[in-house]
Amino acid sequence: MRAGEAAFSSQPDEEDYARQRKLMPLDRFLVAYDDGRPVGTTASHAFELTIPGGQLPAGGVTWVAVQPSHRRRGILSMFMRRQLEDLRERGEPLAILWSSESSIYGRFGYGVSALNLSMDADRSRFGLRDDAGSVGSMRMVGKEEAAEVLPPVYDRVRRLVHGMFSRTEEWWTEDTLADPESSRRGAGPQFYAVHESGNEIDGYAIYRMRHDWPQGVPSGELQVVEAYGVSRDATREVWRFLFGVDLAARVTARRVDPGIRLELMVTDPRSLHLRISDGLWLRLVDVEPALAAREYASDGAVVLDVRDAFCPWNEGRFRVGSVVERTDDAADLELDVSDLARVYLGAYDFEALEAAGRVREHRADAVAEASALFRTTRPPFAAEVF
Repeated sequence: MRAGEAAFSSQPDEEDYARQRKLMPLDRFLVAYDDGRPVGTTASHAFELTIPGGQLPAGGVTWVAVQPSHRRRGILSMFMRRQLEDLRERGEPLAILWSSESSIYGRFGYGVSALNLSMDADRSRFGLRDDAGSVGSMRMVGKEEAAEVLPPVYDRVRRLVHGMFSRTEEWWTEDTLADPESSRRGAGPQFYAVHESGNEIDGYAIYRMRHDWPQGVPSGELQVVEAYGVSRDATREVWRFLFGVDLAARVTARRVDPGIRLELMVTDPRSLHLRISDGLWLRLVDVEPALAAREYASDGAVVLDVRDAFCPWNEGRFRVGSVVERTDDAADLELDVSDLARVYLGAYDFEALEAAGRVREHRADAVAEASALFRTTRPPFAAEVF
């Protein structure tokens, strides 16, 4: 861990060690050594990822680091190859990660599979459109109760949102609710609030406050950690609550689900100051089972010629439709495995790939047919960095 953190010019503390011992299976942690000294790391968590039509095992790649003294020696490439082979042997057809630098992972077959929205909103200008008043009620809960009532809500939401993944009990206690001082970055502790409709908890918010009092005027920043609702009404009420907390001038969030369409809920969308960036990166570790597990939106079929120089077992043509299988038939479309990753969860479609020159069409109308086949009803969302 010290070797890995040193690559990010950081240093773990005893609390970090204790949490990671509970979260990270050692048989999924790889280390590079030079004369007995660790000089680089990579690891993966075992997740269940929500994909169109269901769930699929996915390796959550993390701790990817090579110390500055040992860069440009091929260590990262060796890590990536060994890790992808390992995930394939484990029966995990997908790998996912958050990239510290967006130029790194494309050459290893990863593609942006979920775009991220961040927000830095002016609280004073917040208002809900066509607001008929609040529905249900919000109440504050302590950390102990949060550990009981938040996971079921999260699980209901994540099963409907492509790109979200399962959380174990240890993940909740040691990560989501852990709230170490190092994660606060000058802000206060986490607070928890739930939304209730009748006797059911159907939404929640996790947030913290960074206080500021210039010339005695409260001008704090409310930082949204998570905000979910299992319905449209619950989602609206959770955001109403967050923008109603006193002493804040700004409401910020590093990750806002684009599928809730917050900008369409409010009277002044510009005041949200939403910013789009790359979010979750995905790699098809094993193309055929990954495509076979996915749901498709039309009755058509296309033959994809997939290029994968890094994982040669994925090279070849695949008929994709009601049945997914390898084929010797002529290709309708040709693309790199990293671009197949971009359309897999629904972040992009084949027409977007064609517009960017990232897919080659060998049969007329194949791009439009593939877009219809892979179409999803909502954009994917990656809920947290791991």
